Amino acid sequence: MAELLDDKKTAKLEKPDTKELGGADTKKLTQSETRAKKEKAKYNIKDAENSLLLKLKDGDVVIEMYPDDAPNHVSRIKELVRDGFYNGLKFHRVIEGFMAQTGCPLGTGTGGSGKKLKAEFNKRPHLRGTVSMARAMDPNSGDSQFFICFADAPWLNGQYTVWGEVTSGMEYVDMIKRGGGANGMVHSPDEIISINVIADL
Repeated sequence: MAELLDDKKTAKLEKPDTKELGGADTKKLTQSETRAKKEKAKYNIKDAENSLLLKLKDGDVVIEMYPDDAPNHVSRIKELVRDGFYNGLKFHRVIEGFMAQTGCPLGTGTGGSGKKLKAEFNKRPHLRGTVSMARAMDPNSGDSQFFICFADAPWLNGQYTVWGEVTSGMEYVDMIKRGGGANGMVHSPDEIISINVIADL
């Protein structure tokens, strides 16, 4: 079983080296007021436009995002989601008792979408179910990679941008295949089947 990383041992990502996506052309899908209300009721969410449905091998996970706390991150995540960027990507780094990380198109932790994000560190704590942006040493190096916390990780507070939380289906996140060693790299990792903005469903 891998050890829980402390603040001195937390691994950093390499800078992405993949080409920039043409995400600027992504268009938001429209939804009727009646449909939006039904989706909110179905998934028990506050805001369908700022909620994600993440499909994993074991079940569906609902993530509610924080546009007030991390507006640029939430906007970019939705842009990538609507591009289909995350579909099929691997949970390449998964550490028991800590977190599951995904969002690298190379499956190695060294790739990204090619667009860096300025840090939006906020007062949201890293708790079980928190969704936060991975980054390299530079605070403004977040790109497409993110992680979901299996447990509270207070040493990350104020140093990584928290942009959402799992509000349903955390039991399926718990089933993601773990990696080995302190760095948690996974052999034959689980994948994101699909991820969608709930307002688009």
